[in-house]
Amino acid sequence: MFDIKKGLNKFYIGETEENTLAEVILSDTSKDIIKIEHTFVGEKLKGKGAGKLLIRKVVDFAIEENKKIIPVCVFAEKEFDKNKEYESVLYKND
Repeated sequence: MFDIKKGLNKFYIGETEENTLAEVILSDTSKDIIKIEHTFVGEKLKGKGAGKLLIRKVVDFAIEENKKIIPVCVFAEKEFDKNKEYESVLYKND
């Protein structure tokens, strides 16, 4: 299993926030709505589920903090489409 750490506006896998093996970049984490701006997985972790685990971590964080998510990046959009259980934190512009 990967050790996912919380950084400044990101969750990441790696030794330091500046030198990550994989990361998900967020914006507006202090507000009620979080945007998943970008997901990156380096060659070392490609195909091992790191990106999916990072998105899951953001979903868990949103649930804990009572926030909603807007998946901006393509990878995050696909993960939200595939995982119907994420709908509870999906921001809907009614």
